[in-house]
Amino acid sequence: MREREIKYQPELARSFLGSPSLLRLPDGALLATHDYFGPGCPRNHEDEESLTSVYRSEHDGASWQNVTHLMNCYWSVLFQQEASVYLLGTSQQYGSIVIRRSDDGGFTWTHPADAASGLLFRGGAYREAPNYLCTPVPMLLHAGRWYKGCEDHVPAEGLGWAGAFHSCVISAPADSDLLDAANWTMSNKLPFDPAWLPAAWGMLADPGWLEGNAVAAPDGTLWNILRFNSRPLVDKAAMIQIHDQGQRISFDPATGFIDFPGGMTKFTIRHDPYSGGYLALVNPNTDPAWPNQRNVLALAVSDNLRDWRVVKTLMTDDSGLSHEDSIRLTGFQYADWQFDGDDLIYMVRVAQRGAVRYHDANRMVYGVLRNYPQLLAGV
Repeated sequence: MREREIKYQPELARSFLGSPSLLRLPDGALLATHDYFGPGCPRNHEDEESLTSVYRSEHDGASWQNVTHLMNCYWSVLFQQEASVYLLGTSQQYGSIVIRRSDDGGFTWTHPADAASGLLFRGGAYREAPNYLCTPVPMLLHAGRWYKGCEDHVPAEGLGWAGAFHSCVISAPADSDLLDAANWTMSNKLPFDPAWLPAAWGMLADPGWLEGNAVAAPDGTLWNILRFNSRPLVDKAAMIQIHDQGQRISFDPATGFIDFPGGMTKFTIRHDPYSGGYLALVNPNTDPAWPNQRNVLALAVSDNLRDWRVVKTLMTDDSGLSHEDSIRLTGFQYADWQFDGDDLIYMVRVAQRGAVRYHDANRMVYGVLRNYPQLLAGV
């Protein structure tokens, strides 16, 4: 199926589309969210990017309706528990960690006014510490507990943008009131240490980790697998271990770096109930001269979380641009996806055909990969 457009944003608005999240509801409808960034986007009282839009499709993704907007809702992920839908993210760019609940399929939502109603971990005013990042990476349900990777951005002299991220994990019992902050735990915050880098890698421009995926390994151990900023190297990721039901995390530099297709860009990993392995939608690098490349979206698989291979390309640039212009101007990025029976459904932040650059998305699209078990059986 060719991808269907959910949202187009005119370039003259100087407002770009970010943070796609997607969910199939029990009533059969599809629910999708995204936020806005850029110089022309909506901002709150602290001059921060902070608006999320919510969409439903009653026609299996063929058409979409914008049902509401949520203020002070940013970098958020959808997930389902029993009859309720939740949206967990931050209150704004580098804000508080907040959660909302919808009991009517996404039309209306609770408001996180205080610690009893969804304000889980309070951030500082504007860019005062803490500055939480909480992108739409998966919520992991494991042994009756929800887990999610987050980061705190702690700028310091000598650190670049990526190097200032401290990784952490938040978690809560699945049978608790998820709007009550008292039920949530945050692990220690783990800064990245440049001394951990292998000497063979040489000098990296701005090493650091962010946008981690909480996932359970085949042996039952829990891990947070993070995008790793490794320019000029490509296709690296980092694995942080989660201990004691999310109370503590640790990193072993001897084993914690892995080869990972598309590790420079946000990815989404989920355990596959069909094969018993793991699937991820990634931006594999095809030209190491362009480490920030995002103009290819592909499906990668692993049996053990450490060894990954690309098995299917889902999106490539058909605009007719030259190789270099395509990499500069086209991006199929930040894909969120879900299992949908024998299919995979996905939502992608797209910069193409008039986008200012590859990063500044002007479209949100929805796609389906049909009968993925048959695909995996043949590789």
